[in-house]
Amino acid sequence: MKRFLMCAVLALAANFAYALQPYMAAETKVAAGDLKSAMAATEQKLVAGGFTVVGRHTPKGLPNHGSLIVTDTGLTDALKAVGGSAVIGVPIRVGVKSDGSVSYINMEYWGRGYIRKDYAKVEAAYKAVAAKLETALGKGKPFGGEVKAEDLPNYHYMFGMERFNDRFELKEYKSFEEAVKVVQANLAKGVRGSAKVYELIYPDKKIAVFGVAHNDAEKGEGWWVNKIGADHVAALPWEVVVVGGTVNALRGRFRTALSWPGLTMGQFMTIGSHPDYVFEMMEDIAGVQ
Repeated sequence: MKRFLMCAVLALAANFAYALQPYMAAETKVAAGDLKSAMAATEQKLVAGGFTVVGRHTPKGLPNHGSLIVTDTGLTDALKAVGGSAVIGVPIRVGVKSDGSVSYINMEYWGRGYIRKDYAKVEAAYKAVAAKLETALGKGKPFGGEVKAEDLPNYHYMFGMERFNDRFELKEYKSFEEAVKVVQANLAKGVRGSAKVYELIYPDKKIAVFGVAHNDAEKGEGWWVNKIGADHVAALPWEVVVVGGTVNALRGRFRTALSWPGLTMGQFMTIGSHPDYVFEMMEDIAGVQ
């Protein structure tokens, strides 16, 4: 009996000690050619698979890479029920390359990393989307660097670097409506090289998420993504989240590390100014004076 119990405990421990990677490389490609046609072909597959396309991102300085942002009704409803910062998980990112290669986010990886303690509440919806993505785009092979599933809810790259909640809040306004208007206005202005890729606003829950491009010629995506790996294009774009009257955004030392978990410290140092630049851009978008 003791041996049986020990085996059962070890089996349970091993089951949760598995590692996840942030992306799935679809085994099936779309027709190669230019990026525009590859993205259009991928979009057709996603729409046919039951997804709604809410954004298209072609990062400046990455002419052969783009991303499509889609939503799924089941996942959206599940995350709205959780509320708060869980809205950050609503957009689903799909990467496309001009050679016809397609990648998409590993739903479990990002669910555990973004929804954290509430992941169990929405796990069924995440698994359903993973199956839909595989049906629409083809079976995927994981890539991008490993993180243990048990570490994702409290993930940080190393000691001293931020986790999800660390310094998340940027600015508080009197109302949800005011906070949303400020973000919309500043994205329309293109403050600090930013641009809106998508917006998803849910007034009934007073939550919203915006996709933000970094278009600065010197410090934007064309600079830092090229340095650390453009094949991770399904990491883009970044998010600004509004919860109630508060504008929030993830810190670069968390968001970039979660998106490129296999980076060495030496590689991270080559984009050392990136986290601070992104923070300053997010502050401008939030209207921080």
